[in-house]
Amino acid sequence: MRLFVGLGNPGAKYAGNRHNIGFMAVDRIAADHGFAPYRAKFQGQVSEGRLGTERVVILKPETFMNLSGQSVRAAVDFYKLQPEDVVIFHDELDLAPGKCRTKKGGGHAGHNGLRSVHAHLGDSYARVRLGIGHPGHKDKVAPYVLSDFAKADQDWLDDLLRGLSEGAAALAEGDEARFMNAVALRTAPPRSSTTRQTGAKAAPAAEPTPGAVPDTAPAAPPSALRRLLDRFS
Repeated sequence: MRLFVGLGNPGAKYAGNRHNIGFMAVDRIAADHGFAPYRAKFQGQVSEGRLGTERVVILKPETFMNLSGQSVRAAVDFYKLQPEDVVIFHDELDLAPGKCRTKKGGGHAGHNGLRSVHAHLGDSYARVRLGIGHPGHKDKVAPYVLSDFAKADQDWLDDLLRGLSEGAAALAEGDEARFMNAVALRTAPPRSSTTRQTGAKAAPAAEPTPGAVPDTAPAAPPSALRRLLDRFS
């Protein structure tokens, strides 16, 4: 059994925030894979279903970001799970928008949601780091993460969420390589080895250089002096 946790802040006010991409990720997985409707439990919202061969519980803590660990700990204790059974989906400032990386162990890098989970669970759980980019200065971080994604972000955001959903079964089964491949196929699809020109207009022929003689032009007639020399040669 696995516990997939999306980090975010509850309520319509925060629903479109960059900080809530963890909520968006697990919502997409639940919707695409026919999970049960959410219900209130563990100071959060819980949904259950199956991904591949694994039973998976999805949790969205409603404690606000800074206290996420309380909700996660309650779910872990109820289902008698180990920290290694937990996967946290969260926003990552240090990755470019649309990038995704997995990680196990290590620090929380100042992320308040992870800091809380660390305090209640230790650091051996798995993480799916979802890149949102950095505003450029630490003083701009709070307003940046608590602002909604821009319209220009919607294409890459949808591609990322679709990739996460399509790879979710592999992630639940512990196959991180297959999970990352599924995400990459959506966020960075391979290019064809040949460039198709179907429907493209042929490039116009190059204009001849003024004064130049085209390759197909007939040879110039011999001069009178040349004819005279040829006569006596």
